This record gives sequence, C-alpha cells and structure tokens, in this order.
Amino acid sequence: MGDVGLLLSGATLFLNSLMLLGKADNKSVGVFNLFVGLLQIIFPIYLIAVSNQDHWTIFNLACVFLFGLTYLFVGIINLTGIDGSGLGWFSLWVSIIAVVYMIVSLVHNHDIINAITWAMWAYLWFLFFLSMALNKKIDIYIGKVAFVQSWVTLTIPSLFSLTGAWKIEYVSNIWIYVQVISLVYFCFCTGKIMLAANNRKSEQDLSVSS
Repeated sequence: MGDVGLLLSGATLFLNSLMLLGKADNKSVGVFNLFVGLLQIIFPIYLIAVSNQDHWTIFNLACVFLFGLTYLFVGIINLTGIDGSGLGWFSLWVSIIAVVYMIVSLVHNHDIINAITWAMWAYLWFLFFLSMALNKKIDIYIGKVAFVQSWVTLTIPSLFSLTGAWKIEYVSNIWIYVQVISLVYFCFCTGKIMLAANNRKSEQDLSVSS
C-alpha cells in the first residue's frame, strides 16, 4: 500500500501543479484530490488497526494522513470555493511535522534520501502556507516546485520501489544527486522571484521620485 500510495500522491501533486500553473481546471482536479484523499485516510486507519501497535509502525503510517487530509482539503476548497486560509495554516502545521519526520529519517534511520525528501515536502507545505494564509502571490512558483516534486519525491521513487530498483546501489546514489539538482532549481526559481520583486520596487521608487 505504501508504494501505491506514493504513486497516487505523485499523480495528485502532478495535477495540482498543473492547476497552479493554469493548465488544469480547479474542479476536475478537486475531484481527483477527494478520491485520493479518501483512500489515504481509510487505508492508514485500517493498517494501524490491524498492526502490531508498535510505535514506529504507527509513526510510519501516520504520515500518510498528512497527505490524505491535505488532498481532501484541496478537493473541498476547489469544489466549494470556500476560503483557503484554513488550509494555509494547516499547511504550516504539516510543514513543522514534516521537519520532525526529516530529522527522524536522518538521525534514527540514517536515510539521506528520505530525509531530503521530507525536507522538500516541508518546503512545499510552507509555500502553501505563504500562499493561502498570508496571501503571497506565488502560485506559479509553487506550481513549478510541485511539478518537480511530483516526479522526484513521489512518482519515480514509487516506481523504483515497486520494481525493486532501490535495491541497486547506484540508483540510490544517483537519486541523491537528482534531489540536489532539484534543490538547486528551487533556489534558482527563488532567486528569479526575488530579483523580479526588487526590480519592481526599484521601478516604483523611480516613478514616485520622478
């Protein structure tokens, strides 16, 4: 279920990125969010109920709710048109929890790839907070970040796991470089946004002074 859940999350984030980029309709994407969100609420509840109740088992299953509730929230907002500030503040909370999972992955599991993945997810949820709670006009930027993450953190890793490719050592080594390149791309996009903002401010200052 874990790998299949990651694959479905990749599809959902991919569609959400296209929506943010203005390529897909909000309501049609919202329906898919509801479908995957419900699956990622129902199945973790069942798996926790039938598990051995070990705290690490529950810890690993609990993270699925972060995605499921986010997708449900997005779907409801898209279909009803209600204010999204609640999702924004929820995303801030989730980004903090994602940092905890990042630290556990690094310190307890010694899993660099998973740690970087959680760091990337924490960043994405924080961007949703900036957009939906603080009304920052960064939807295009979030769309680009979400598009990359839909493939780098979800879709391709789930396919690697389903096909057993993670057992090949050089695959995991290469993937660390892919993640680093993705982070560099995010920094590049951030720099472009900051430069554009500074240019607009300079133009405004010049217009006021003249």
